[in-house]
Amino acid sequence: MITVLTILVGLAMLATLGVLLAGVLGMAGGSGNSGRANRLMRWRIGLQFLALGLFALLLLLVKR
Repeated sequence: MITVLTILVGLAMLATLGVLLAGVLGMAGGSGNSGRANRLMRWRIGLQFLALGLFALLLLLVKR
């Protein structure tokens, strides 16, 4: 169970990084598509929440 959670935390972190980089590169391109930027921001926040939740669960299981 701990191994699965560790892998899921890593995947959630990588997904967060990917969305963050997509947003930064989109803004650097100067396209000015604010709808896409807002959608990426919402995805990033959701993925961060997921990663932190999984990490907290992992810490609770390891502590026992």
